[in-house]
Amino acid sequence: MTTYSLLIIIGCGLVTWLPRIIPFILVRKLHLPDIMIRFLSYVPLCILTALFVQNLFMAKQGHFPDVKIEYCLASLPTILVALLTKNLMCIVVTGMCFMALIRYFL
Repeated sequence: MTTYSLLIIIGCGLVTWLPRIIPFILVRKLHLPDIMIRFLSYVPLCILTALFVQNLFMAKQGHFPDVKIEYCLASLPTILVALLTKNLMCIVVTGMCFMALIRYFL
């Protein structure tokens, strides 16, 4: 590996890492109002919902979105586990396992 390649990898890592870490460092020293904390508590849910819905449908220009059947099938047990456990790790593992099973058998 050349020095140039190593510098590129380190630079890409920093560019990816810094924007994710700097807000935590800055906010740690500030006291945010309760309404801001309540608002920010919904951000992970919104991001996960956007990713979830984006994967369920395939958009085509000038057409209604097509439904991806395998993702819909995997989402049913995942939603059930989400409602029963409310544990993010269980939800993610369930979704991954059912998606793997669906892809293996279909």
